[in-house]
Amino acid sequence: MTRPALIALLLIGTAYVPTAQAQSPATTAGSNRALSTEARAKALVAAMTTQEKLAIIHGYFPPMAKPPQPIAMIPSAGHIPGIPRLGIPTLRESDASLGVANQIEQRKGDTATALPASLATAATFNPAIAYAGGAMIGAEARAKTFNVLLAGGVNLTRDPWNGRNFEYLGEDPLLAGVMAGEHIRGVQSNHIVSTIKHFALNSQETGRTVLNARIDKAALRESDLLAFQIATEIGAPASVMCAYNKVNGDYACENDWLLNTVLKKDWGYKGWVMSDWGAVHSTEKAALGGLDQESGQELDDAIHFGKPFEDAIKAGLIPMARLDDMVTRILHGVIASGLMDDPVPDSPRQIDYAAHADVAQRTAEEGIVLLKNEGNLLPLAKSARRIVLIGGHADVGVLSGGGSSQVRSVGGAPVEIPLTKGAAASFARMTWHASSPLKAIQAIAPQADVTYVDGSDPKAAADAARQADLAIVFGWQWQTEAQDPEHMRLPGNQDALIDAVASANRKTIVMLETGGPVEMPWIAKVPALVQAWYPGQRGGEAMANILFGDVTPSGRLPITFPVRADQAPRPEPLGLAELHAADARREAGDTANYGMTGGVAPFAVDYPEGAEVGYRWYAMKGAKPLFPFGYGLSYTRFTYANLTVQDGAALTVSFDVTNAGNRSGADVPQLYVQAKGSAGVNGWRLAGFDKFSLSPGETRRITMTVDPRLIARFEEGTGWRLDGGNYALAVGHHAGDLALKGVARLDPVNLKP
Repeated sequence: MTRPALIALLLIGTAYVPTAQAQSPATTAGSNRALSTEARAKALVAAMTTQEKLAIIHGYFPPMAKPPQPIAMIPSAGHIPGIPRLGIPTLRESDASLGVANQIEQRKGDTATALPASLATAATFNPAIAYAGGAMIGAEARAKTFNVLLAGGVNLTRDPWNGRNFEYLGEDPLLAGVMAGEHIRGVQSNHIVSTIKHFALNSQETGRTVLNARIDKAALRESDLLAFQIATEIGAPASVMCAYNKVNGDYACENDWLLNTVLKKDWGYKGWVMSDWGAVHSTEKAALGGLDQESGQELDDAIHFGKPFEDAIKAGLIPMARLDDMVTRILHGVIASGLMDDPVPDSPRQIDYAAHADVAQRTAEEGIVLLKNEGNLLPLAKSARRIVLIGGHADVGVLSGGGSSQVRSVGGAPVEIPLTKGAAASFARMTWHASSPLKAIQAIAPQADVTYVDGSDPKAAADAARQADLAIVFGWQWQTEAQDPEHMRLPGNQDALIDAVASANRKTIVMLETGGPVEMPWIAKVPALVQAWYPGQRGGEAMANILFGDVTPSGRLPITFPVRADQAPRPEPLGLAELHAADARREAGDTANYGMTGGVAPFAVDYPEGAEVGYRWYAMKGAKPLFPFGYGLSYTRFTYANLTVQDGAALTVSFDVTNAGNRSGADVPQLYVQAKGSAGVNGWRLAGFDKFSLSPGETRRITMTVDPRLIARFEEGTGWRLDGGNYALAVGHHAGDLALKGVARLDPVNLKP
């Protein structure tokens, strides 16, 4: 589609706000800002016809939509027509985890700013960075006339190979909850809607639409649901997106316990629950189970909230009061987000892409993690004579993750490889953003002779490394929504490549562009290792600044890096056998329409680790990972001293942080408290963190106050319970580091769910 045609669609499809003369008293109440959000929403519902109510509870998927009457729709994720006579705006939905998505360029020429992977944002341990990223994406969405962003991914990293880990915020409920909440708050600062997703336990992509995730309810409350709860309290998302998978036997989008008991009753959530695209399996059960809106209806096996819903209302199978509640919740989100009172523009607006690129670059710089630096090989001297870059298309760009979060970034895609098979083939391509590490290094070290070889031949790469003063190998592993990698190794011959280069030149640096941890059989040979994640559209510049010390590394791992895949609770994606069987049937000529299931038979995934996710699992098993949660090196050194503990009714900890090195840098001190959960495991839990910069020799006094839920256990039917008594605590640089140790004596605490 041409740009003029896109603009024409935007103009045609814009809802308008009628004049006051055309409004009924109920409608006037709906626009009265002096009333509460709930009162305004109920007034609008009272003014709606039954057909208008039914129309707002399901939405189109524009690429496949065939409405009975033509509707101008932007090619995007979703479209729900508004009600102009009541001033209810059309909802135009876009995928947006890492930027305003345009996966396979269905909107020709429409580019956006691409943030680094969400794991990179989590690795910053900086809530202000998360907020800035959300605010940037929200501003671009608004300028493009989108008003609902499918953002706010907060699923905890339970398995290191999950293909969608890069879209989420790590393995710890406090870190993930705070960062997701700030991101959502940033999006909604633009007076548009953000979701929080995928509710809940969408922890692998293999068989995601058919698997039954089984876990103890109290353990789920203490882990994944706690992350969602914290993020919801901070960000106040206007909508919650329920997941594809089942949770303890019921699909998440018709799960009465998950949606009605936990979300709406216990947490008092007032917004609306929308389905993931293709995640609705029923009408009555879904509606009564807490689903408020069917999204992307063309991807379901039927439009469950269309005529079947109308028939169920007429038959009394779904009470009219439930329909009113559904619509009230949708309007509550539209009003509370500010969208109702400040509609998006009716035509595209200019975007300050240069300023937004700075947001992406700063996120990458703060999220890149220095994992190894033997002999202080880094930072590099700008006087280095001969540098060879090897592999990873580092001459032209940086890798990005695939799936619905894919951004067509400003600057283009110098490398894009279509998929020939797999569940993601219809909507994902292996894509590199146009941010050349080669050019960035040449710019920062103009006197150096910087060259590139593609790494396809390990021997040729080793020969090039042997002739250079130092070698930088760009290792990569592409991951995507809809499918999991079958192993944790770098694909192709990259392990052999790194081994050959490191053997040829002892000054070898490995820069990893991955969506999570990978096995590193070559690590003993490599003196310097940098985890860059998928670094976004300014990733090349960020890498160069880290390598040459213009920016001191401050990223910390938001997930544990195991030595091998078999250290994880599940060493490979469950359901792989079923997936391979389905692939074999297709290759044999079976043309059955497998739909969203991909032909994979239903199967169960058990989570016996319960609340002991990530670093807590490794500690419980006595296993030493390759790199622990919270770990990251710097070009300077930080020390902690003078711990004081204020205990009793609430836990507050204070201590001094000193930059004991000779460079300015940012530190991330972490507070861990040893506490017993519902399963009886007495382990260390992250209870506080902070991030700040210090000049050489500077000392700052830091205070952290602990949310009691982080160290309490959950009792189903009662709520959070913190027993009185002594609790060991430690301040450290990462999980397992006990730089400062103390004990708190806490009073018993009971909190509502």
